[in-house]
Amino acid sequence: EVQLQASGGGLVQAGGSLRLSCKTSGLSFDDYAIEWFRQAPGKEREGLSCISDDGTYVADSVKGRFTMSVDEAENTAYLHLINLQPDDTAVYYCAAEAWYSCPTIYYGADHWGKGTQVTVSS
Repeated sequence: EVQLQASGGGLVQAGGSLRLSCKTSGLSFDDYAIEWFRQAPGKEREGLSCISDDGTYVADSVKGRFTMSVDEAENTAYLHLINLQPDDTAVYYCAAEAWYSCPTIYYGADHWGKGTQVTVSS
């Protein structure tokens, strides 16, 4: 069974940084793409980044500030966030999709984890 759990959120001042973790089980990064999304109150879910064995995609809205990485030994994917702004306040989720090469964000991923709250104060 594929499971994902996001963590690492918290309260940070504008201009600060965070590293979000997506701990996975039941999957191999060789076969699965990992994606990060966020959803702010009253807004639609927004795709942020995708990483797979074949490539990486970062949405234009966060390019230059958010990056992804993977630690295969820890079965964990990370989302590194820098220069955070109040508009980045949201619940952040990770998701996994098998055999996806990350040409863009895929919103129909089969597996989702519970989110982690990121709050950026001005």
